[in-house]
Amino acid sequence: MVEMLDIYDENLRPLGVKDRDAVHRDGDWHRVFHCWVIYRDPVEGDVLVVQRRGALKKTFPNYLDVTAAGHFTAGETMRDGVREVQEELGIKVHFEDLIPLGRRLDVARYGELIDREFTDCFLCIYRQPIGAYQVQRSEVAGLVAVPIDAAIDLCEGRRASLTCQAAGLESPTLKVTLDDFVPRVDAYLYKVLLLAKRCLNGERSLAV
Repeated sequence: MVEMLDIYDENLRPLGVKDRDAVHRDGDWHRVFHCWVIYRDPVEGDVLVVQRRGALKKTFPNYLDVTAAGHFTAGETMRDGVREVQEELGIKVHFEDLIPLGRRLDVARYGELIDREFTDCFLCIYRQPIGAYQVQRSEVAGLVAVPIDAAIDLCEGRRASLTCQAAGLESPTLKVTLDDFVPRVDAYLYKVLLLAKRCLNGERSLAV
């Protein structure tokens, strides 16, 4: 089944509808949804859950990435993005449960694929052992629980790696470096970690 996407100009003015492969071939601007799951554990401290992308993904297979993400299909609104959380992670959340981080622009090239995205970004506080998630195996290889304080140190260059709990992977723990994450044009991961910390401390007015 062909996936159709709404396309836009650089000012987010609608231009029409196009199939996903053509959008990425031509580098059309389109909209995507990102949801980062976080929680505070009395023993583990503050945690950011990330996914390891499936080995058969067209872009960045086996890299660590946003907990749940996906394209808005033609006609969908921002509220429809929560379907990605349920599809990829097997958990039920409502749009009202999400903490908005605003919209960011992302531009990347992967081989012949050109990606120009308007990304609606959210946090979701959801405390559940990562082994209990029912992930979509065609999209997600497994989940990794990243300790936020240690990951901030990683981003700031105070450590070279960290060891995280993992589920669905070859080992229950995973040694992680910055090179394991999908590369971005900005310090996206670092910004999310800082905002996640503020969110878990009670702030709700946040922007990526």
